[in-house]
Amino acid sequence: MKKTFILGLVFLTLSKFSAKAQDNRAITTATPFLLIAADARAAGLADQGVATSPDAFSQQWNPAKYAFIKNKQGVAVNYTPYLSNLVNDIFLGNLNYYNRITERSAVAASFRYFSLGDIEFRQTADGAANTQRPNEFTLDLSYALKLSDHFSMAVAGRYLRSDLRLQTENADDASAAGSFGVDIAGFFRSEEIAFNSFNGRWRAGAAISNLGPKISYDDAGQENFIPTNFRLGGAFDFILNDENRITPSIEFSKLLVPTPQDFDGDGDIDAEDNIEYQDIDSFSAVFSSWGDADGGFSEELKEITWSLAAEYMYRDVFAFRTGFFHESDEKGARQFLSLGSGFRYNIVNLDVSYLFSTSSVRSPLEGTLRFGLTFNFGDQYYDD
Repeated sequence: MKKTFILGLVFLTLSKFSAKAQDNRAITTATPFLLIAADARAAGLADQGVATSPDAFSQQWNPAKYAFIKNKQGVAVNYTPYLSNLVNDIFLGNLNYYNRITERSAVAASFRYFSLGDIEFRQTADGAANTQRPNEFTLDLSYALKLSDHFSMAVAGRYLRSDLRLQTENADDASAAGSFGVDIAGFFRSEEIAFNSFNGRWRAGAAISNLGPKISYDDAGQENFIPTNFRLGGAFDFILNDENRITPSIEFSKLLVPTPQDFDGDGDIDAEDNIEYQDIDSFSAVFSSWGDADGGFSEELKEITWSLAAEYMYRDVFAFRTGFFHESDEKGARQFLSLGSGFRYNIVNLDVSYLFSTSSVRSPLEGTLRFGLTFNFGDQYYDD
């Protein structure tokens, strides 16, 4: 019974991120685990990654960064416990591989797996247990290419599989749902600029993730939008000397998914409105989502999340990170502070992060330590 309750809680927190979502028309999607930061470095920077310096986990945020990554190859793994204050078997795992095949191009692949733990079902109190493990995963492949010495672009393809329907005697048709998504990303990195007392470098990035068709769990069931998302960010490296570097950064994000609307104008969003909402196709939603909110431009602004972060790097060996993430109270109410650190020894990078919720809506990741481990090897590239 406890596990069934927790399963429902996971569905609620993943799909809405807030108990107030229905009243305030927060946007909901299928496979929302794709919006969770799947690596400890980005988590320590308040879920930023579109304009930060390249690393092995760039696949989720901006695969165009791989064209500027320093090492020839790398393998990285990250583990994120979920609802760790309640259970110990719900988690998000992430495995990445990249290969900078030439000075101007790179390929990368990743696997993300979200497990909702073991769920036991019994027909009677004394009956045999039927144990199931709902899960979701994605497989990604990307290609990045430098179009100039300072700018690169990338495309990525993604297969999504969501196996959340629970097989019972009354639901023999329960099956996994599948879809696909495409990412398009760009990344700019300036040359190192000499100022009076320090050197500096600009970085900027933009990415549209998870462009793809809706997902449905059965032939007659409701179709759900996948979390198509737009990110835009910038950063600046204050290179104080050969040993110390400080990088403040900012990032904005918006779901390119329709806002729940009162189509019939009766003052309530009901089943009839949902039918019309389902008729919106995923491609046109990418454009219409910028101006479809009933509240007009002011409500559209509330659908944009933003974050501020900073990273201090000492000798490219030790890093300290912090950030703040903000989402409108009417659109999910996720607001949190993050802390993180990183340590490199030879070819190994270790990253950890921690989250403090600052919202009245408690984050399911609050009090959770996330761990990432990266192995970089092969020749190094110097793009300066």
